[in-house]
Amino acid sequence: MNFFTKIKTHQSTILYSLVSVVMYYIFAYHLQRADFGRLFALYAALFIMAYKLIESNKHNLNLLLGLAVAFRLLFLFATPNLSQDFYRFIWDGKLILNAFNPYETTPQDWLTRLDVLKEIIPNYKTLISGMGDLSAGNPTNYPPFSQAVYAITVWFGENSIFKTLIAMRMFTLLAELGVFYVGRKILLQLNLPPERIFWFFLNPFVIIELTGNLHFESLLVFFLVFSLYFLFKNKWKLAAFFFALSVLTKLFSLLLLPLFFYYFSKKKGLGFYKLLGFYALILIFTALGFLPFYSKEFFFNFTESIGLWFTSFEFNASFYYVLREIGFYFTGYNTIGVLGKILPIFSVISILGLSFLRKNYPEKNLLTGMLFAFCAYLFFSTTVHPWYLTLPLLLSIFTRYRFMLVWSFTIILSYTAYTATKTTENLGLIFIEYFLVIGFLFFEIYKKPLKKRFLRF
Repeated sequence: MNFFTKIKTHQSTILYSLVSVVMYYIFAYHLQRADFGRLFALYAALFIMAYKLIESNKHNLNLLLGLAVAFRLLFLFATPNLSQDFYRFIWDGKLILNAFNPYETTPQDWLTRLDVLKEIIPNYKTLISGMGDLSAGNPTNYPPFSQAVYAITVWFGENSIFKTLIAMRMFTLLAELGVFYVGRKILLQLNLPPERIFWFFLNPFVIIELTGNLHFESLLVFFLVFSLYFLFKNKWKLAAFFFALSVLTKLFSLLLLPLFFYYFSKKKGLGFYKLLGFYALILIFTALGFLPFYSKEFFFNFTESIGLWFTSFEFNASFYYVLREIGFYFTGYNTIGVLGKILPIFSVISILGLSFLRKNYPEKNLLTGMLFAFCAYLFFSTTVHPWYLTLPLLLSIFTRYRFMLVWSFTIILSYTAYTATKTTENLGLIFIEYFLVIGFLFFEIYKKPLKKRFLRF
C-alpha cells in the first residue's frame, strides 16, 4: 500500500484529527470563559470528533493514544482560561518552599506582612488578583500530596508563572498516562474491551478540565486506579498505600471506603481481618501525610474550609437547588445553612445503603457500587464543579453505565455562570443538564429485567 493509498484509506481519521487539533488550539489560546456560545460550540464539536475517532479506530489503540497525548500537548504553553485555581496552587507552593505552613493563613492575612511577602512571593499581587476574593479570603483546602506537587512545580518554575504552568501540565500528563496504562490493565482483567479507556482518556472533558485547566483530579484517579489494580490482585497493603495517596491528593476517595466491606468479606484471600488492616493502613498513611502540617491553626482552618463547601458555597447543584427554592417560598431567605447540614446526611445514608445492602462483589459490582456512591454524593451536594466528575467518569468505563458520558458533556452548561461580570447561574440550563443526566441514568437502570435491578445495578 503506497503513501497516497494510506491517506485515502484513513482520510476520515486524518480529517477528524486535524479538525480536533484546530479546535483544541482555539480552545487553549483564543477563547474567553465569558464567551459561552463559542465555548459550547467548540466543546460539542470536540465531543463529536472524539466519538468519530474512537469508533473508527477501536483496534488502533496506539493511534488513539498518540492523538490523546498530542491534544494535551497543545495546551502546554497556554494559561488556563476556564479556571483561576492555579493561582492558589502557585501561592501554596511558594509558601511551602519558603517553610511556611499554607494551612495556617489566608492570602489576605499576608497583606498585613508586606515586608515578608514581597521577599517570598515577588509576584503576590498577580497571584492574589488572579485567584479572586473568594480564594484569597479563605484557608486552603488542598491536602498534603497536592501541596507537595504545587511546591515541586513552583520550584521548577522558579519565579515564572509560565514555567510553573508547564511543570504542572507535565505532572498532569504523566498522571493521565498512568491512568491510561493501569486502567487498560483493569479492563483486560475484567474481560472488557480495552478501547473503553479512551472514553476517559480521549474525552474532551478530561483533556480540557485536567490538562487545560490544571485540576489535579488526574493524580486522584491515578492513585485510585493503582489501588484498585493491586486490590484486585489481593495485594491489599499496596492497595491501601495508593488509596491513602489518593486521599492525600483529594479527600473525595474517603467516600468510597465503606464500599469495600462486602468485597473483602467475599473475595478469596482477603476477609474481615484484612479489611481492618486495609482501613488501618489507610488511616496511618493518611495521618503521616498530614503530620508535617499539623498545628492548632491547621486543624481549625482545614475543617472550616471543608465545612464552607457544604454550608456557604453553591454552584451547579441538583437536589439542593430544588430544595433551596422551596425554602425561599416558605421562609423568604436562602436556607443553605440548614440544607448544607441535612443533605450530607442523605449522602451518607445512600453510601452506607450501597455498601451494606448491595452485593459489591465481584469486581464489576464493586466498581458499579463505587460509581453510584460517588454520584449520590454529587447529587446531594451544594457545589458541583465540572472537574468533580473526573472520578465517577473513570469508574463508569468499568461498568455498563454510560450516563457519566452524558454528564461529562452536559456539565459544560454550568459555565454559563461566567458570562456576566458577577457569577450568575442560568437555572434553566442547570435543569436541562440534570434532566438529561438523571433521565439517562433511570433509562439505563430500568431497561434491565425487574428482578435484577437492585442487586446488580
